[in-house]
Amino acid sequence: MLTTLIYRSQLNTSCKSIGLEAIIEKAKRRNSELGITGILLFNGVDFLQILEGAEESVILLFHKIREDKRHQGVVELMRDYGPRRRFDNVGMILFDLRVDTPRSVLERVLRYSKLDSYLTSDDRVFKFIQTYITRPKPQTVKGTLFSSGDWQLEAEQAPFDKSLPLQPNQPCQFAFQPIVEPSEGKITSIEALIRGNDGGSPEQFFQAISSEDIYKIDLETKAWAFSLAEKIGIGDHKIAINLLPMSLVNVPNAVEFLVDQIGKYHLLPEQVVIEVTENEIISGFHQFHSAIKQLRAAGIGLAIDDFGSGYAGLSLLTRFQPDKLKIDREIISNIHLSGPKQAIVKSIVSCCTDLEITLVAEGIEKLEEWYWLESAGIKRFQGFLFARPQLNGVGQIHWPRPAC
Repeated sequence: MLTTLIYRSQLNTSCKSIGLEAIIEKAKRRNSELGITGILLFNGVDFLQILEGAEESVILLFHKIREDKRHQGVVELMRDYGPRRRFDNVGMILFDLRVDTPRSVLERVLRYSKLDSYLTSDDRVFKFIQTYITRPKPQTVKGTLFSSGDWQLEAEQAPFDKSLPLQPNQPCQFAFQPIVEPSEGKITSIEALIRGNDGGSPEQFFQAISSEDIYKIDLETKAWAFSLAEKIGIGDHKIAINLLPMSLVNVPNAVEFLVDQIGKYHLLPEQVVIEVTENEIISGFHQFHSAIKQLRAAGIGLAIDDFGSGYAGLSLLTRFQPDKLKIDREIISNIHLSGPKQAIVKSIVSCCTDLEITLVAEGIEKLEEWYWLESAGIKRFQGFLFARPQLNGVGQIHWPRPAC
């Protein structure tokens, strides 16, 4: 299958004697043998390359490029399929914006095009090329690229009591996982993740409950989360609990129940954040709207969890604005390698900045993910990289520190 892949990268200036012309000649011979066309643009700071050829060959070559130490910050921007080639099979050709003007480069690129001219104006590949050629030359900023040798993780015991034993009358368990702000070295809140008494997942816990009782039990179990929060001594930290929106709608006096239980365990409503997923809100927004007002009036915070996993998240933000928004882990995973994910997160950061909504990136497992997101303006994080959920307690926190 004919495949087009576009990526950007930066020249690794720490490599001695790059020899760009020699690299191009070698790539031209290799690509010709593989039936791949490489259109490479360079502005003195970074590269944009279009690879076009058979899918298996293009993907294999891209993996090799990612492993090449002469490149750094390799980010995939587009992967597409088509019925015909956009370019002549030239192997590899370099367009150097340090030498040629943007106009002459664009004219030369178009000469290699196999598409009719009226098709290029609306073609995504040519839009990428034109934007790259005509944008101002980026400045080289020291420290903007991640190097694994620059950082290390330091373990620290969380300032709470260790895991508590299972109580005889305990209706369920909660695994506590901190949300952290690494730049400040602090825990901002703790999420209480429901588990069965056998340690099973939330899905297993709720599957054992009848549909008639699910909302009532969902609400009542939160009292145990507040009880555990008091027992482990969360102090003035916030606690986040997951709740089905319809639990607030279908259970009489649900908000009053929450407020009573919060006070019973010596917490403040302002310390509690209710997390709901965007799909759950959308499916019952009209009924849930009055519950939102009650929560606000009581001082309880509201967060949208797994934002981006549904189909109408941005539309939802036009209808109400939560205190906190947690970006879904599917968007976060390997974001340092994905241009589309980076573009989406940048738009979310801009939107939430304008609306004064606190952003949390969840599901962080790699230092590279954290580093890119921190650079993009996100300050709060949750994930295995920093701390794993621990039943009835809070485990160690791992803080990223600059290596000596």
